[in-house]
Order: sequence, then C-alpha cells, then structure tokens
Amino acid sequence: MKERIATHVASVHNVVMLAGLVAVGVTGSMGNVPAPTSDTLAKRVHAGKVAESGQPRQAQIAIATNPAAAANSPFRMDPAYFEQLRNKMNWLPVRYAGSLLKTPDAESRLLLAQSAARRAGLEEVGLSYRDVYGIINAETSWIPRMGASKDGTPNLGIAQFEPATAKAVGLTDPGDPVQAVHAAAVHLKDAAKWSARRIADLKLTPEQHAVKLREGVSIYYNLSTKGRNTWNGLNTAKLPVETRRHIANARVGAREAAELEEQLRQVKARVGQPGMMTASFQGGRS
Repeated sequence: MKERIATHVASVHNVVMLAGLVAVGVTGSMGNVPAPTSDTLAKRVHAGKVAESGQPRQAQIAIATNPAAAANSPFRMDPAYFEQLRNKMNWLPVRYAGSLLKTPDAESRLLLAQSAARRAGLEEVGLSYRDVYGIINAETSWIPRMGASKDGTPNLGIAQFEPATAKAVGLTDPGDPVQAVHAAAVHLKDAAKWSARRIADLKLTPEQHAVKLREGVSIYYNLSTKGRNTWNGLNTAKLPVETRRHIANARVGAREAAELEEQLRQVKARVGQPGMMTASFQGGRS
C-alpha cells in the first residue's frame, strides 16, 4: 500500500462497464452475454498480471494471521455471506497492459463497496461506500493484481494489502476480492479515525473537513507510519507525488461511484426493473 506509483484515473471507462448493461434489458442478467472489451484501462500503468478466466484470483499467498491482533480487529470472516456476494458478482474482460484481463462490472463493484462500507460501519466516521470504491479505484482500478511498494514489499490483490497489514486485520487471503474489499473498508475506518485526529485542531468548514478527512484516509492507506505522521492537514502539497495522485484518484473514484449508481438507476428504470441492487440481502454488519 505504501508509496506506490498511483496512476491517473479517468471516469471515461464508465462507458466500458455500462456497455454490459445492454444485457439487462435483453436477458435480465448481465452474465448471459459476452461483454465488450476496452483499451481504456491499459493506459493505467500498473505492474503485475491478473488471472484471465473465471473470478480473477492471483496465486494465493497464505497469510498467517496474528490471533491477538485479529481478535481486536472489527473485520470478521463470514464465509456464507461472502459466498453469496461472489455468486452475485459478474466480471468483464478488459484490455490492460496488453493483456485481456477481468474486472468486476459496474453493478458488482457497487454491490461489493456498499456491502463492505455497511458492515464496517463507515457512516460512523463520515465515510461511505463511495470512499471504498474510490480507494480501490486508486489502488488497482478494480483489477486484482500483484504489486509492490518502493521498498519491494509485496502488495496483494484488489486492495493491495501488504502481508503485515493483512495479518494485523485478520485477512487470510488478499487474493480474494470479496474478502479483501471488506477488510479494506475496516482499514478505512481506522484511517478515518486517524485522519480526524490529525485535523482536529484545524478551523474547517464541514465541506473542508470532509475533504481533509479523505486526504488523510488516502495518506494513511498509501504511506508508511513514518511517512503519514509528517502530515498535519496543511502540508498535503509537500507529500510525495505518488500520495497526491492517490488522493486525486480516490476522489475521482468516489465521484465515479456516484455517477455509476445514477446511470445504473436510469438504465434499470428504462427497462422497468427495480431500483439499484444493494447488498442488503442476509448478513448484517459484522
């Protein structure tokens, strides 16, 4: 997670994911017809490769969890609920760095982000599913992959967990997108609490506070403890360029989540289906 090169993200690729929604009007299921591919995401330079068939999974790297730390973490494994989510997700092929890879479709991304935000209780710290979406967007553009920090530490899966962080939160398989995004939401809650403390003494309007809070969330997620502790809420412009890009990409992702939700609502309204699918089925907050 720390000090990786975050690339610029363009919301133009909404069109790519929404193109698959044509299938909703024809068959009632996005998964019943081949989805289009695009070179849009290929313009985002990331290292690593993603599995090309079925639900993308990198080779599993077993994480031996820290029992004491995991016991104190709000992240909880819920195999039955997570399996329900996996079964509801659809994956689209996408042209990326010269390879045909897979990314969750628009509805699956929103479903996963909403579920993770709700179960983590992000509303308690002023965040929402849009922030989950934005952080994953900044980390991997929603393409599960293997990455690395500047110091060579491996960054694993769709949420780019370092092994030590995964171990601390009780995440056993960072290569599982469902498990990883839910763990990331828990990590974001800790990040928001940290950020709120860092800006507590600043005189900010509610709007400014919301912006600074989210800057701190990206900083917490992107930098090492030493790096993040240099931030005082006023010196964001002096942070590493990679971190500033992460902040910008998370903002773009959060806006994209809102746009996608509205576009999906409009598409479903046109075909006479119920409103936006949400992760409200079974399984409450952990």
